[in-house]
Amino acid sequence: MKQPNSRRDFIKTTGKAGLAAGIGLTVLPSFGFATAPLVAGGFTQQPLPYGYTALEPVIDAMTMEIHYSKHAAAYAKNLADACVAEKINTSNQTLEEVLRNISRFSGKMRNNGGGHYNHELFWQCMKGGVASTPTGKLAAAIDSSFGSFEAFKTQFTDAGKNRFGSGWAWLVQTPDNKLVIGSTPNQDNPLMDISDLKGTPLLGLDVWEHAYYLKYQNKRPDYINNWWNVVNWDFVATRLV
Repeated sequence: MKQPNSRRDFIKTTGKAGLAAGIGLTVLPSFGFATAPLVAGGFTQQPLPYGYTALEPVIDAMTMEIHYSKHAAAYAKNLADACVAEKINTSNQTLEEVLRNISRFSGKMRNNGGGHYNHELFWQCMKGGVASTPTGKLAAAIDSSFGSFEAFKTQFTDAGKNRFGSGWAWLVQTPDNKLVIGSTPNQDNPLMDISDLKGTPLLGLDVWEHAYYLKYQNKRPDYINNWWNVVNWDFVATRLV
């Protein structure tokens, strides 16, 4: 029953690829492992889903404003410039597809594509209000993979604390649907074909100094310990395949 649809999809895809090639645009293959919902906005910076003060006292308003309007905005702008320079067809593919093929592109695309994606996910991984814990399918998956929620928190916290220099800590669903914890340097992420840690990011924590230095100075562990109070577990659960 699926063969005719597969043939039509093949013709549709190759037709688009031929058209893009004819006008000099890059169309990338989409790999087949299960993926979470796409990060909203794709290549474009989206409005912050809450006010700058919403995560206080965990993350102060000035840090949020500078982080979003300066650092993250610069990644989005530089990504747009890189897409033009490297002829990425942004209307015919997702940012996730570009990241999965990032070895084909420049360092500028890698740094800014990763930086934009990581921040757009990061904002959604947080919310203000009363701290919560995972429930339902996500809670069961965490317990099954790590033994308990507390053991998961300890391992994730260690991944963030022990990332040398700048980078990110991640909870990832691997292509074989296992949950693992790891970290990546700079603005790399687990979608990238150059990353040692591979899979679908469910939860990401920014451990660049600009994410916490105004409030916590060099005390990254304090930042991470407090950050658990603003994790948006409802959003994380929507990303579990």
